[in-house]
Formats: sequence, structure tokens, C-alpha cells
Amino acid sequence: MTRVPRAALYLGLAGLVPFIWGVATLMLPPLAEATRALIGARFVGHGVLINYGVVILCFMSGVLWGFVARGRPNSWAGYALSVGPALWAFFFVGGSVTQSLNALLTGFVVLLVIDFQFSLWGLTPRWWMTLRVMLTTGVVACLALGLWLG
Repeated sequence: MTRVPRAALYLGLAGLVPFIWGVATLMLPPLAEATRALIGARFVGHGVLINYGVVILCFMSGVLWGFVARGRPNSWAGYALSVGPALWAFFFVGGSVTQSLNALLTGFVVLLVIDFQFSLWGLTPRWWMTLRVMLTTGVVACLALGLWLG
């Protein structure tokens, strides 16, 4: 595997910050209260985990679409797989916190499988799976902690 470019690595890791923040505000009530007072309730706990999770799942759909368009523009399978995460978020995230977090957990695990398939098709950079496994591990850990912390 090729080394992950620094920009992709650093910005990818920075993308974990809202997930980590969500867990931190679930674990530290004073941090949650300060955040609520300063910037609003949607940046606290389950709210940030769910809202940001939807944003990232949809963002990753767009990334996958870009890979297909660049590498296999006539691939029905590639396009269909690329819209899957966004459609999953749209149809299955909502309702209770537990249901939403479970749907996001499932979505990110399936997204990693799709990433792997795109890698096998040669649509991704050689370093892609190294980055995706690292970031998905962080996201799934945060979402699982969000479930566990109630």
C-alpha cells in the first residue's frame, strides 16, 4: 500500500473531531452544558453524532460517484453503489436515537465494503483503503459509544 498523502490524512482525521466531540459531550455533562449555551444543542451528544454522521455518509456517496465518473463512466453497478450510502441515510436515519445510530453504524460498515469493491475495481488511489479503514474505525467506535452511553 502507498502512504496516505498528508493533506488527506490530516483532513480525514480532522473529520473525526465532531464524532469525538459528540462522545465527549455525552461523557462530560459540564462540556455538554457549555456547548449548549455557547453554540447550541445540535452540537451536543447524540445530535452531533447523528447529524454529522448523515452529512459524512452523504459526502462519501459523492466521493464514490466521483470515482466512478472518472474511472468507469458507464458502470451501472458503480453508480448504484455510490448512491447507496446517501439513500440509506435518507431512508433509515430518523426516529429514535437508537435506531438512527444503528442505521449509521450499518451505513458506515457497508460503506467500507463499497470502498473495498471500488478499490478492487481500481477506481481509488492505492492509499485509499488505508485511510478508509482508519477513519471508519474511528467513526464506528464513536457511534458505538454513543449507543452504549445511551
